[in-house]
This record gives sequence, C-alpha cells and structure tokens, in this order.
Amino acid sequence: MIVRQTGLMFVAALCLLLTWVSGASALDENWAHSAWLDDRYLVRWTPGAEDITFEVTVGTLGYVGFGVSLDGSMQGSDVVIGWVQHGRTIFQDRHVSRGHVEPIVDASQDWELLQGMENDTHTVLTFRRAYDTCDRDQDIRITNDTMKMVWAYHSEDPVPGLPMPYHGPGQRGARSAFLVLRVDQSQPSQEVLHTWELRNPSVLLPSTQESLNWCKIFKLPATMTEKSHIIRYEPVTQPGNRPYMHYVHIYECENDPELEGLYHSPGVPCYQPDTPKPYTSCTNIVLAWAYGSEGFTFPPEAGYPLDPRNGSRYYKMETHYINPTLHAGVKDSSGIKIFYTTKLRPNDAGVLSVGIDPNWRHIVPPGQRAVVSEGHCMGVCTNRSFPSRGIQVFGVMLHTHQLGRKASLRHIRGNRELAPLASDSNYDPEYQEFRRLPMPTQVMPGDHLYSECVYNSSARSAITLGGVTIREEMCMAVALYWPKVQLSLCYSLPSLPTVLHSLGIEELYPGSNPVKIKSPLELANMTLEHRLRNYDWKKNFFHFQKTTHFGSFKPLCWHSAKRGILPDTEDKLFFFPNVSRLHREPNLGICRSRKKKLDDPGRVEVSNSIEHNSGLISETSSLNIGPSLQAGWLLALLAGGLLCVLV
Repeated sequence: MIVRQTGLMFVAALCLLLTWVSGASALDENWAHSAWLDDRYLVRWTPGAEDITFEVTVGTLGYVGFGVSLDGSMQGSDVVIGWVQHGRTIFQDRHVSRGHVEPIVDASQDWELLQGMENDTHTVLTFRRAYDTCDRDQDIRITNDTMKMVWAYHSEDPVPGLPMPYHGPGQRGARSAFLVLRVDQSQPSQEVLHTWELRNPSVLLPSTQESLNWCKIFKLPATMTEKSHIIRYEPVTQPGNRPYMHYVHIYECENDPELEGLYHSPGVPCYQPDTPKPYTSCTNIVLAWAYGSEGFTFPPEAGYPLDPRNGSRYYKMETHYINPTLHAGVKDSSGIKIFYTTKLRPNDAGVLSVGIDPNWRHIVPPGQRAVVSEGHCMGVCTNRSFPSRGIQVFGVMLHTHQLGRKASLRHIRGNRELAPLASDSNYDPEYQEFRRLPMPTQVMPGDHLYSECVYNSSARSAITLGGVTIREEMCMAVALYWPKVQLSLCYSLPSLPTVLHSLGIEELYPGSNPVKIKSPLELANMTLEHRLRNYDWKKNFFHFQKTTHFGSFKPLCWHSAKRGILPDTEDKLFFFPNVSRLHREPNLGICRSRKKKLDDPGRVEVSNSIEHNSGLISETSSLNIGPSLQAGWLLALLAGGLLCVLV
C-alpha cells in the first residue's frame, strides 16, 4: 500500500512537471522575441495591437525585478517586482522617483500579472502592460523608440514590514532594445540553405589609437555556381570581443583581376594613403551590421542577390574596431555569417544609404544639448534611379557615432512631408539594429529622403567634425528595399559657401596653405582652423543652425553600375525643398489602464492585500493567457492529464 501511494505521488509530481514543461514549450513557440539579460535571466516578449506581454525566467527563488527606462538608470524607471511564496505570486507595479532608493509602489497597478510559478531553481513571471497606461507620473510609455530594459533579482523574498533586500551590483543591469518594431530573429528554413562566413584573420588592434577600420577582400564560395539570394545574416563574434566591434559593412566590388591577389591577403587598414587602389572599387554597400544588432532576416518577398555569373564575385568587408581604453594585445577574427538559398525570392533586394558624406564640412558645435544635422537624397537622384512604380522599403537602420540622441529617415513628396520611414527620439549610439517596418513603405521617383540626426555635445569643449572614426560623427540611415536599383549611396555635403557663412566668413585667400581668411576685415589673415577652434558657439549657435539648414548643399548620388556620381549632378547645388505641409504625428488621444479584471476569459484569480513598507500591494496567483496562448496551455494540460489517466 505504501509503495502504491508513493508511486501515485511520484506520477502526480511527474504530471505536474510535464504539464509545466510542456506548457512552457508550447508558450515559447508564441513569443516573438527573446534576450538573455545575463546568464541567469531570460526575457521573452510579444508586442500586440494595444499592449505588450513579457515573460521572465530567472535562476532564483527570491524576488525578480523587470522594467523599462529611458536612459538605463533606475531613477525615473517603471518597474515590476514579483516573487512566489507558499504557492502564491506577489506582484507589484512600482516606480523609482529619485536616486538609488527602493522602488515605490504605484497608486495605479497597470502591469497585469498573467501567471507566476517557481520550481526548485527558477522563478517565472508572465505579465503584460498597455503601451500607454494613462499614468503620466509613474509609468513610461512604451514606443517604437529605443527602450532600456532594466532588471534585477535577489536570492531571497522580501519580508513584510522590512526593507526589500538589496540585489547588489552583480544582479542587476540595463540593456537597450527595440521592444516593438524589432526584426524576427528566428532562423530561416533549412531547406536549400547554405552558409558563407566572412571572418577576419586575427586582426591585431593597435594599442596606440582608439579606432581601426580594417578591410578584407572575400570571394564568392566556389560551391556557388548559380544565382542565389541572401535571406539572413548575423554576426560571428570571437568570444569576449563584442565590445571592440563598432560596425561591419560588406561592399560589392568590381571584378578587377587585382582583387584575386588581395583575396589571398589578410587585409589592410582602410582609407590610408598606401591602401591598394582596388579596394576603392568596392563602393556598393550590401549588408550593414552595427553594435547591438543580432542580425537580419529578409521578408519572404525579397532576398539580396549573389550572382557568380553576371554579378560581383568579390566583396569587401570593412570592420570598424574601437579600443577607447587602448588595451594591448587584442586580436580579433570576428565577422559575418550569411545564409543564402538557390530558391530565389520574387524580388532582388537592395541597400540604400542616405546621409551626410563623412567630411570635415559636417560640423557639430561643442557645448550644445541639441545640434541638428541633415543629409539629403535629392528628388533628382531618386527620379533618375527608381522605377515608375517606386521601391518598397522594408527595413531601416539609423546610424550615428557617440553624440547621437535622436535620428530619423524623413520622406518628402512634392511639397508635402510624409510620415518618416523610421524615427527614434531616444536613440542609443551603442545599440544599432535594423527595424523591420510593419508594412513596406513605397518611395516614388522624385521623392526626397533625408537623414536627420540630433546630437548632444554638451560634454565636449571642442568641435566635432564628420568622419569615420569613433570620435568624429556620422549621420546616416541605411534602408533595405525591393526591387534593387543602381543607386546605392545617396549623400549630400554642405557647400563650401554654406560652411563659411555659418562661421561668419565671407571669403578665403585662394590657394593659401594653411587656409586663411580674406574677409571680413576683422578676420583677415586668421586661419580657418583657428576660426573653427575659437568660434563663439554659444553666441552664434542659432545662426549656425539656421545657415546650415537653409544653405546650399551638394548631392552625391552614387550609381553602382556606372561606378560614379550620377551625371549632371556633381556640379549642382540644391536647397532644402519647399515644404508647405509638414507631417504631424497623429494624436491618438487614447491610453489604456490595464486594471485587474475578473471577467476576462481564461482568468482564474485569487487576490488579497497585505501591508508592505507602508504601501498597499496585491498578492495574486493568476492565469490570463488569452485565446492564442490558451490553446498551447490546454494542449499541455491535456497531455499531462492523459499521462495520469494512462497510469
């Protein structure tokens, strides 16, 4: 009898375990995104039409904290804290109003617990929240901008009436992410799928300079004998070296015979006087990865073409390394892994870069909280390059260096500004990833695109110039689209008269070295460098911004097939288009507070209240999974129940 009871108890426990594991597995298939925040903290999430659902699985039996922040700090963050105690889940919506203090319980509990559970090693919490909860004082709106996920955990549960135990510096952190418009990171189908790894051959980073651009030539795999489509790419990072990698760009090259010899070499530093000339023939950008990105999966409508018979056979990988602390002896063999297929998609995809040509004429004044720069792709360039039906943009990556705080790719048609293709008002230069647009956006011939970047230079005492190094600045947006056209780079550059006028200079002495100012009289014989370094930016900043916005600029529209600037555009100057109808973001006027509801389908709730640190909190054990996730749990419950019945 004792054996029989013990056996039944074991089976019952096994049923519960299988139900949990099967249910978790069934639910996992429904999560759109996931990320490891540390080696014990996994977060999964799925954006919905009006709210977003999260699940955290943490290797602790104590409390778990999760939330969102605009800058990654605890101050001003919107968090939830939960734990499982005696079979019940205690779950609290909190906020941090100042400094490093215990988060305060919100008066309005807008994060909604869906389920909570723990086993011998882990705690699992599933919860959701409306994007906009109406709580302007204690919650943060979750938007398409870059958001910081903040997290913490502790090995013990809080004790009512006592301060919450501090998690310590090793069990907390912050990570930037696109929570809403994020690329699906699922692996492509294994059918007719091939891989091609482009990796650097153990590049030694210099310990005497903060950055290095390394160029290496690659050749299409010998096994590729017919046209193929790239359908995904992702970084291949040498363990421990991710912080040194700033970005990787892959370019198509002309089929120059000299590239065969360079293909066998380990590579060279880019953009140097002694860099072999064939490297300059690789100008058409194909793929772009930057720090923080997990890769990109193309939509089923398009793939990027690789054609060993009628296309480029050679490709250049440019890796921008950063080493701000000047570590010695760092070697790297990271790169990019490409997934391609011979089963062609309906369209060839293309990559279009829009922005400011990296050049000294791109000036970011010091000591300013908001400096606006713009790089234009003129309508004359799109009109001569795009097909009559236009192109369909399906992904955008925004790119600046260290000072970038806001970025967007804006869209003008005629005299009307349309909605931006992409925009980020909380931009993080340390996190750059392609956004997959909800729906492809059509860009027609004659449309004007421009990349707009807002920099915060308040911490710098000297000007920052445009360039490719990490301490210089860039303003660029990279758009993925179909069908592929021959326009690959669409940049602009402020004209020399515009730059001089923005600095209060009327005329330079022609041919002077160093360059000297001729007029106005009060600046005569002053060098241009001295003027740049000693300009009164505080007094003249408004004049500078107005001049650079309304002044003339030179278009730089690179035609891939012709391997040069579009004819009849290189010597012309243009101005910002005359826009009479500006785009206004719609004021939805809708916010939703997810108060606890007892009439939701699929919800079972037991609730009571307890006092904790003079705040009223809710102790809840609940399950509210909705129709789509409910089916998975029902199947798991049935599977577990069937085992019990059979036994």
